[in-house]
Amino acid sequence: MTPAAGQPPRASQAGASRFSDPAAARRAVELALPMLQASLRDKAVGESGCMHVVVMDPTLQPGDCAFEEAILYEHSLPSREAWDADYSRYARAKASLSWRTGMASAQVIHCSPHRLRSDDTLLGGAAVVDGIVVAVSGANAWYDEAFAGCVAMLLRAVAQGSCASAQPAG
Repeated sequence: MTPAAGQPPRASQAGASRFSDPAAARRAVELALPMLQASLRDKAVGESGCMHVVVMDPTLQPGDCAFEEAILYEHSLPSREAWDADYSRYARAKASLSWRTGMASAQVIHCSPHRLRSDDTLLGGAAVVDGIVVAVSGANAWYDEAFAGCVAMLLRAVAQGSCASAQPAG
């Protein structure tokens, strides 16, 4: 689950990605934190003042393991004690829908409702970028999706940087 105040965010050991491991996901979220923290103070973005981010392991697919095992990293803003709702549960539900379908949650809901199962969320806020699934909950759904997309792009950039550093010269 999510860490208590002052503790580092939790990261699972799911998957075996060479460049998109829990440390890379943590780094992607860290790079996005200034934007995410600023958004918590902007009532036009959302009124909760809270947020939860879920990053899925891009090497794992629904047939490979249970959803929970494919969670690469999670981060809560601020600590859960300040929450007025279970943003972790909402973000996980969005991530689950997008992980299963390979589509942004809003895209499934608005363009492919025939793919929705009876227990799927009807909340947008997950993005899929080159197979990287990230979900955010706490802001308005359109901002949740934008933040999720930013974190996914940052994870891709972190992985690209690691890959470039690992390539032999010549």
